Amino acid sequence: MSQQLSTKVAKVFHQRFLNLYKTKNPTVQQILDTPFETLRGIGLSNAKANYVHNVCKFFIENKVTDARLYKMSNEEVIDLLTQIKGIGRWTVEMILMFTLGREDVFAIDDLGIQQSITKLYKLDGTDKKLMKEKMLSISLKWSPYRTYACRYLWGWKDAVPVQ
Repeated sequence: MSQQLSTKVAKVFHQRFLNLYKTKNPTVQQILDTPFETLRGIGLSNAKANYVHNVCKFFIENKVTDARLYKMSNEEVIDLLTQIKGIGRWTVEMILMFTLGREDVFAIDDLGIQQSITKLYKLDGTDKKLMKEKMLSISLKWSPYRTYACRYLWGWKDAVPVQ
């Protein structure tokens, strides 16, 4: 739900979403049973409301559980979840980092990561393919803790300079 939103707006939407349920962790079935109009009513776009339902249907039909995801490799999780309409690699990388707690995920397509690395390492961002190759090469030095590096890069990018 928070994709392409500021963190402040994402928190508001998330709280509105949780307020729809009597529990902090609604089940997939509870979410799927939530009317489309109700999801739209908390501020989700048509596309995002559909994607929420798509995710729930996929999890039910494919018997996806937390336990199953935890047992899978990063690439297996990416391969599985990107089958869902509306879910791309970046989204799954965020799930790997922030939900599954994987320590070695590098979000190469994240704009904030790209901006930070190009600035810190003085990379030319005009040739995206070359820039990503250089970013990947740089990130290999941080393995097996690239998730932490990403978090530091986001923090550095968003830090307010002390004057």
